[in-house]
Amino acid sequence: MTAVHVSPAPVPEHGVERREEYLTVAGIRAAAAPVLTRLGATARAREETRDYAFDDVRELADLGIALTGIATAEGGGGGTVRDVVELVIDISRADSNVAQALRPTFLAANQAASREDVPLREINLERLRQRALFVGTGNERNGGASGSVSTTARRHGDGYVVNGRKFYSTGALYATYFSSQAVTEDGTIIRFTVPVDRAGVDRRDDFDAIGQRLTQSGSTWFNDVWVSDDEVVVAEDSRPDNPWQGSFAQLYLAAVQAGIAARALDDAVWFVREQARPIKHSSATQSVDDPYVRATVGELGARVRAARAVVLSAAEELQNLRGLAGEDARRAGANAAVVVAESGVIAIESALRASELLFDVGGGSITNREWGFDRHWRNARTAANHNPRQWKAAVAGAYHLTGEEPPLTGLF
Repeated sequence: MTAVHVSPAPVPEHGVERREEYLTVAGIRAAAAPVLTRLGATARAREETRDYAFDDVRELADLGIALTGIATAEGGGGGTVRDVVELVIDISRADSNVAQALRPTFLAANQAASREDVPLREINLERLRQRALFVGTGNERNGGASGSVSTTARRHGDGYVVNGRKFYSTGALYATYFSSQAVTEDGTIIRFTVPVDRAGVDRRDDFDAIGQRLTQSGSTWFNDVWVSDDEVVVAEDSRPDNPWQGSFAQLYLAAVQAGIAARALDDAVWFVREQARPIKHSSATQSVDDPYVRATVGELGARVRAARAVVLSAAEELQNLRGLAGEDARRAGANAAVVVAESGVIAIESALRASELLFDVGGGSITNREWGFDRHWRNARTAANHNPRQWKAAVAGAYHLTGEEPPLTGLF
């Protein structure tokens, strides 16, 4: 396995004077558009050569994309959860690898935007204002039940020394800060965030999946990493009024799928217009007039529209949770988690179907490796395996039939 060490630009800590600028959702999206065009044009070639888009991602970060959805009074661009999700779909449409690599950063931003009681909120808001990128994972391959922690935090002075290995560190090579968790000598689970260039943090470019190859979801090794007390939060047993805190994270994955489907449609339209020719027994003289090609592209478009619609609808459900408390928050949170789960089912199946329909608009030449169209299915399939859609459908069914609430695993 190859260890990759990246030295990000220094990010000022909490208390440093913020940038003097005024951001808007429209301004961020307009500024990001040419970067996304570049990413879209180079996505296939970069995947073939394992070439990460460091410069383009840094430019997106500097434009303030992660500040979409954060109040203007707190240095953000304003906007709603829907605005954030629309941006994520656009990024995924250009390059779903980049969209997924940015997921931990958008999760950190959404947490700060949606909860005033989140630990270290002001510190992380300042980091976001200074254009930091985040990576976070608790995943381990320790032989225990999913979610169990074997990474250790040994008390030393006014902090801890952390040792262990984490997997699926999505976005690690782009990131400025790494968040994870460990278990102390007395069994307490702590959560911590440290700069990625902290001594002993070893980010490895060893992710080896059939798709989403450039999401930087490799492993991270902690070798005697010093973590000070002010970088630590003790995991609490108390739950917020709305305990389904993973809904936005799941909606984000659905948005990635919607973007993959949209890119499959883009490529189908381009191929029919620019490369395809009718089969011998077609009634058309050019592929754009072939009735079966038209029907295929029409179905593909419908799948894209369905994916986008359910994802944006779920985003509005999450927005409606803002400001609720008590039992109202719990009821709305359970319902929103189900809506997000249902959107995930449709988005996943739409992306898989769209990436298959793409190949029906051409003959043998559409399978040429030079086009790289197979990456859409591979990317959709790989992203779908994070959280099986059968579970999402079953949980939604139980909710409708009996009122059973979704699990509190963070996967709904």
